[in-house]
Amino acid sequence: MDGFPQRIVCLTEEPTEVLYALGEEHRIVGISGFTVRPPRARKEKPKVSAFTSAKIGEILKLQPDLAIGFSDIQADIARELIKAGVEVWISNHRSVDGILAYIRRLGAMVGAHDKAEAYARRAEAHIAQVRAAAAGLPRRPKVYFEEWDEPIITGIRWVAELVGIAGGQDAFPELAREPLAKQRILANGDEVMRRAPDIILGSWCGKRFRPERVAARPGWDAIPAVRDGELHEVKSPIILQPGPAALFDGLAEIHRIIEAWANRERYLQGSPNIP
Repeated sequence: MDGFPQRIVCLTEEPTEVLYALGEEHRIVGISGFTVRPPRARKEKPKVSAFTSAKIGEILKLQPDLAIGFSDIQADIARELIKAGVEVWISNHRSVDGILAYIRRLGAMVGAHDKAEAYARRAEAHIAQVRAAAAGLPRRPKVYFEEWDEPIITGIRWVAELVGIAGGQDAFPELAREPLAKQRILANGDEVMRRAPDIILGSWCGKRFRPERVAARPGWDAIPAVRDGELHEVKSPIILQPGPAALFDGLAEIHRIIEAWANRERYLQGSPNIP
């Protein structure tokens, strides 16, 4: 025993991903059923929770000395576990800096400070590399990120920040800072049409993004992104969890899409005779 938590239940994916990345996966005794990163976690660890619900009895059988969750949405789960005598940490970070701090804090909690610091610095180096590459783009496209379709929900803060790092301009910066999804609901699609994004990114939590449905919305054919076929899915596991996946794979995918758009724009501007 090293004095740090030995039996951890991860109620969301990001603590699982971090602990595996740090080589501390032996401390995990239960995970979220939505966990996909790393793939081996699903084979090695029992799944004891969803995002808004959990198998409290099954968790207690695992005799955890720490449960880790995320946000007010898991408040009820946390309350039940605390009432049963389990120590619970609910993080509530919503920004890129928050994700980096989360990695460092979680590492310290399990006695892996040095490994967590090295991992966080790797993420920071990747962010800096993408930011530098984005600085060379001829123009920053306006990017609309859609988190859900019915009702329409725009992207959360860390997503908007990653769009900016990748070379784009978030279409709804004033909503991105709202922590709750209900505060980022659009009454209809009119405001998206008015803001005329160059690129539309979709990541509908728990289901496949359907660009043809987006393009078919009344009046959206006039939006530059729809007109030019710039509708792209970013898989939810690499962008909708505030963990390492967003900083590495999510950021890289957004930058790839923006860079391809910029190269296309550069080509068309250099070829005025192309219809």
